[in-house]
Amino acid sequence: MKAFNDFVDAAGQVLVGYGDITKGLLTALLCNGHLLLEGPPGVAKTTLAKTFSTLVAADFKRVQFTPDLLPTDIVGTMMYDPKKAEFRVRKGPIFTNILLADEINRASPKTQSALLEAMEEKQVTIEGTTHVLEKPFIVIATQNPVEQEGTYPLPEAQLDRFLFKVNVNYPDKEGEKEIVRKVVARASSQIKQVFNKGDIIKLREEAAKVQVSEPAIEYITAIVEKLRQSPVVAWGPSPRASIALMSVGRVVAFQNNRGYVAPSDIKRYAVWVLQHRIGIKPEHEAEGATTTGVVSDVLAAVDAP
Repeated sequence: MKAFNDFVDAAGQVLVGYGDITKGLLTALLCNGHLLLEGPPGVAKTTLAKTFSTLVAADFKRVQFTPDLLPTDIVGTMMYDPKKAEFRVRKGPIFTNILLADEINRASPKTQSALLEAMEEKQVTIEGTTHVLEKPFIVIATQNPVEQEGTYPLPEAQLDRFLFKVNVNYPDKEGEKEIVRKVVARASSQIKQVFNKGDIIKLREEAAKVQVSEPAIEYITAIVEKLRQSPVVAWGPSPRASIALMSVGRVVAFQNNRGYVAPSDIKRYAVWVLQHRIGIKPEHEAEGATTTGVVSDVLAAVDAP
């Protein structure tokens, strides 16, 4: 679909080597899902989120996660207004369309969990009162590798709320040269919006019309079941993973102007959907097994219908 390619091309004016991730980010937004980016500092994770918000003309807020950050700093709290002699809601930064949770694994698990309700239900509760978040709403979280000092691994329940987990690495030499050229040329001032919030809602509705056949459902569940039965896996993906594969398959088919989901649509982002939803047994992890490798092996082993 031309609009999707225009989106990637526009992002490419600022970002180098992020074409696949940019398209994946748009896919996550159309799936009503969230994205977790993991990589070392300085690889443009924050720039990606800011660029994305410009391209979809959506409200954007950033929260820098730190060890002393409190849940109320994210969702908000009730404050007393002495002039009116009443309490009023002070909404936190979560009331936006695109929330960048920067270095999410530097905050305590209690603070990380403050995002759970918003990510799953698209609402937050402040002092017993529920507040619905504006559509669209997406969390783009970044984290440094967990082996670095001062970080807390995200709990399994939190990880399961992210549609995609994407590993971001350093660019190669040619890519880094292009990054420097773009900074010199100040390319960031040239980008313009491609979609608006209304467009995103309409595209979601169109993608939801894509048909998912019984063989496609069988293929999805075969992948998930194979992962659960793997002798390398300590804990496997939940049913939320199967639903995520179906949703992503629909959007990918829609991007390719097809009215039905094919196996290639399901496999397109399957590693991103599944790699953070499984755990590796310690003895196999010590031998070098990774979640990415295990998922890739399962995808190769399961026959497509």
